[in-house]
Amino acid sequence: MKTIKQFGIVLTMALATLLTSCSGSDDGGGGGGSASLGQLKAKVGGSNFTSMNLATFATKQVIGTTTTIIIQGSDASGKAIQLILNGTNGAAGTFEISDTANISAIASYSEVNINNPMASQTWAAPYDSSGAVGSITISEITDTNVKGTFNFTGKNQNGTDTKAITNGAFNINFTTN
Repeated sequence: MKTIKQFGIVLTMALATLLTSCSGSDDGGGGGGSASLGQLKAKVGGSNFTSMNLATFATKQVIGTTTTIIIQGSDASGKAIQLILNGTNGAAGTFEISDTANISAIASYSEVNINNPMASQTWAAPYDSSGAVGSITISEITDTNVKGTFNFTGKNQNGTDTKAITNGAFNINFTTN
């Protein structure tokens, strides 16, 4: 009987050690860290969102000294995240999503209802009198690729509810014409 109790204690300690040694940072939703090439990921209202490579793109348009960057990722269920930076200098940096920001940073999350398109929902930021509701950080940008992180709270375009998009990350090659 004493041997069974000792075995149970050792087994419990081993299991506790195993469980506490696992990293808690692998949330699968971006972690504010990095995304695989061709991917945009985030936590949407606490649930994981990961775009499909075939439905993920980034474009960069330069006119004079002004750069516009559009990043979008969609999944197979009709959900999508879009980030737009308009008026940047094309360099890495953090851009506030705010209704009072000098650089136009816009973000949205959409849920398309294929069976009833009129029931589709979009949460966008910034919105009237929102103040600062997030940011887009470009950590690396080249002629061919853009990497970074983002977070925002969007307001439903068909109502008053909001949705938090957190731990966002992207790593996408620019499309070429």
